[in-house]
Amino acid sequence: MTIVVSELDDAVVFIQGKTALRPALGLVLGSGLGAFAQTLEEATAIPYGQIPHFPTSTAIGHRGELVVGKSNGVPVAVMAGRVHFYEGYTFSQVVFPVRVLGRMGVKSLVLTNAAGGINVDFRPGELMVIDDHINLTGSNPLIGPNEDALGERFFDMSEAYDPALGTIAANACKAVGLTAHRGVYLGLTGPSYETPAEIRMGRILGADAVGMSTVPETIAARHMGVRVLGISCITNMAAGVLKQKLDHREVLEVGERVKTGLMDVLARVLQEAAKLA
Repeated sequence: MTIVVSELDDAVVFIQGKTALRPALGLVLGSGLGAFAQTLEEATAIPYGQIPHFPTSTAIGHRGELVVGKSNGVPVAVMAGRVHFYEGYTFSQVVFPVRVLGRMGVKSLVLTNAAGGINVDFRPGELMVIDDHINLTGSNPLIGPNEDALGERFFDMSEAYDPALGTIAANACKAVGLTAHRGVYLGLTGPSYETPAEIRMGRILGADAVGMSTVPETIAARHMGVRVLGISCITNMAAGVLKQKLDHREVLEVGERVKTGLMDVLARVLQEAAKLA
């Protein structure tokens, strides 16, 4: 049981040896959304491959480095890219970076992702502030012996996504003129896109958007008592919503199109979230 904690602390010692900053805010950037990391001041970029025990990203659109710096003076640890279960990693490996951020002292974590719109009122290029999620990955990153040093065996998930942070994000989107919905994120494993029947199922269950990340990271963060804000960039409409095939290039293209507005939103969110962290 202590082996995982010792591995986390190996990574923390290595990272903190590279920078004097000790951020209380963390940010995970999803597919095509990594440009924000390049805007940080006093930045130290560390490729994942250099950090002890850290998994390395293989997904297209994920840069694969941890950047510790300041956003308008606010210290933040930014993961430019993440790893996914579909890349062949275990869920324990998928959440390892988030656990490292928690051990580094991060108190509030912003998770961004590219998602498909299930809600027919959504449009590509709009954002969704996540109010809740449905875990249909078929697993949970906390299965196995509990890491008591990280959190309790059984813990509350009734507010998995922090309401105060959600309000901050919604206000930031309004301030920059980006359409932002509130909704439920459906987490699946991928890597194939969902079938139209699966999307109809998701809509019946109450999901508004679907993706292949975020859910395990949220569970691991909440296990450690870290506040979570989830923001989905709706990069395409899910299967069956429109009469067109799905293509990952569309995901990256839409992410690029909304990049400037989203970066402004993230900067505003970090400014306000720093008051809560």
